[in-house]
Formats: sequence, structure tokens, C-alpha cells
Amino acid sequence: MRVVIVFNHPYEGSYATAILAAVTKGLKTAGHEVDLMHLDNDGFNPVMSRADLKGFVEHKAVDPHVIDYNRRLAEANHLVFIFPIWWDLMPATTKGFIDRVLTPGVAYDHHPRGFGLIPLLENLKGVTIITTMNKPKIMYSLLIGNLISKAMLKSVFKTMGYKNLSWISFNRVKTVGQEKRVKWLAGLESRFAKMK
Repeated sequence: MRVVIVFNHPYEGSYATAILAAVTKGLKTAGHEVDLMHLDNDGFNPVMSRADLKGFVEHKAVDPHVIDYNRRLAEANHLVFIFPIWWDLMPATTKGFIDRVLTPGVAYDHHPRGFGLIPLLENLKGVTIITTMNKPKIMYSLLIGNLISKAMLKSVFKTMGYKNLSWISFNRVKTVGQEKRVKWLAGLESRFAKMK
């Protein structure tokens, strides 16, 4: 299986980077091919320009990064996002990836009868989102309303018609002990080592 990982964190010493290493190790243990899109290291520009918007409407990307990402997404069997939650949502670079890469003609198309969307990534069998944040889970759920679930799982991928969607959230990352953080990483590695 070919797994595309979309990673977004600018700090190499972050817990998100440790998560990336654990997920990658688990996937390779299972014999899967891993294709990493490191948005920060790649210098991906999240801003939608006028030329990008014209390409969006015409279903023809103009940015070489976007064109490359589109090609690689078409070959993905599973898509994994790894990013921190900042101010209750994804970082701007992840949002820009959604806006500029998951476009009509590539990730989805409009239904010919005028309602709903049709998924176009024919090889894609599932999407996993892995996030880190410092808020307690109960606070994010009750007071904020699980915005990642609403914004990415429901509004983006479910709306486009994709299935097998999951979200793994690690909360209070800065305040839990090192033992717990190590345990989380081991659990992730084991989970992805069993992915079929």
C-alpha cells in the first residue's frame, strides 16, 4: 500500500516530528511505501493567488508544488495528516494545502445533476488525521466543539465522498509526562504496523 503523509510543523524538535517518525516506522514495518509531503521543508506556499484561483476554476494547477502533490496524491491508497492544533484549528500551511491541492478535477468533482460531490482519487481508501494540542480533550470537545472533526473530516473529506475517516488527537502534550508521550508513540507505531 502507498501511504502519503502530509506533515506540517516547522520545528524539528516538536512532538509532531516524533509522531511522524513513529508512524513512518510502523508503516515501513508493515511493508507499506511511504511518500512524505513535508510542507515546511518543501517550502509550500499556502496562499491562494489569482493565478491559483484561475487554475482552480479551470481545473488546471499552475504551481509546480501543487502539480507535484496532485500527481502523488493520485497514487495514494491512504492519506495521513500530521499537524499541531493552533488556536483550535490547523496551521495556515495545512489549510493552504486543502485550499490549493485538494481541488476540483483532482480530489473531487461536482455531481452532474448539480448536487453533491464525487471523489476523484480512485486509489484512496482512507484518511487519518493525527493532531497535537495542549488543551484538555474535554475542553476542546465541549467548549470548542471539535473543530478539526467538523472542518476536515466532515466539511472536507466526507463532503467529497471519501470514507474510512479517522482522527487521532493527542491532548495536553506539554503537561503530560515523558512516559505518557513515549507510550503514545509506541501505540502509534504499533497501530500503523498493523495497517492493511
